[in-house]
Amino acid sequence: MRVLVVSAPLVGHVFPLVPLAVALRDAGHDVLLATGGGGLAAAGADLPVHDIAPGFDFGRIARRLFPRHPLIARAELAGTAGTRGAGLLFGALNDQLTDPVVTVATDWQPDLVLHEPFAVAGAVAAARLGVPAVRQENSLFDGRELVRASAARLGPALRRHGLTGLPPPAAALAVAPPSVARQDGWPMRYDSYVGGGQLPAWLRTPGERPRILVTRSTLTGPGDRGPMPAVVAAAAEVDAEIVLVRPDERSARSLPGNVRVVDWIPLDAALPSSAALVHHGGAGSIFGALAAGLPQLATTGPGDRRHNAELVARRGAGLALRPRDITARALTQLLTDERLRAAAGQVSQEIAAMPPPADLVARLAALV
Repeated sequence: MRVLVVSAPLVGHVFPLVPLAVALRDAGHDVLLATGGGGLAAAGADLPVHDIAPGFDFGRIARRLFPRHPLIARAELAGTAGTRGAGLLFGALNDQLTDPVVTVATDWQPDLVLHEPFAVAGAVAAARLGVPAVRQENSLFDGRELVRASAARLGPALRRHGLTGLPPPAAALAVAPPSVARQDGWPMRYDSYVGGGQLPAWLRTPGERPRILVTRSTLTGPGDRGPMPAVVAAAAEVDAEIVLVRPDERSARSLPGNVRVVDWIPLDAALPSSAALVHHGGAGSIFGALAAGLPQLATTGPGDRRHNAELVARRGAGLALRPRDITARALTQLLTDERLRAAAGQVSQEIAAMPPPADLVARLAALV
């Protein structure tokens, strides 16, 4: 069959779709990935990629919309907007994406459209062509709510393509471990393409001291300070080797002796030899630490980050803190609190028991 995979043009949205796309390709199906922006890097996985968003600038969309919706903007920056902020931003984005996605779908004639919740343009194209649409989760929200929030702002785009609404998907793929977040659909183990970068030899094995990896977002914006400056400020008082992944210039200016710096690395390969992960609260980082069974410190921040971090803390698998509240004591707790490690290990086992992407291929083919 021919499968069109549709994603918002953002790295963190595209990369989690790649493992299933690769599994479909390896099973002999034709796959085309429709995305844009930084997501075009998915071509590194030897997948054909079509650019549906030339000149994409997410910041431009936010700068145009948020002044018109100050209450949602304020809540989004505080991380308390739920799906309202996502619906506003991704509704506008999908209004722009719908025509290009429908065009490529009409030209390519897929038998199945696989899309993420933030890319409802894929569901529009499937409905227009009369082929099954499948929603693949890539966050810790309920994808049904995200689709509803985005589609509510798609009136003109729907009418352009002869639709009054979006039909329900033929299936959905749920990737969140149920003890952390409930999602609707067939369970599938979360996986993600990691892109380029090489893992240095010294990161392949544990060091003399416990290792804490510290990462930051691939997407920056207002209110997004991230954890690195606070970790660097506290590092000298922590008995650990601290590794900053792709630090910003400010964080890397003056480093204590126990802090090292690396460029882009395949994070999933570095986690097994580490003791903990500190990050910005993005879904990919959350899933990575949970799959590896590592305690994590996720900072609360704009967008979905507060929601994600608080889910992890509620499960007992990590800490949810504002960047300014990161202290040596909190970093030490990540290394010494056995309750955090036990809970993270339990979730890791839960994820390992979920079917891998390759196991879903035959079930998807049966929809056609």
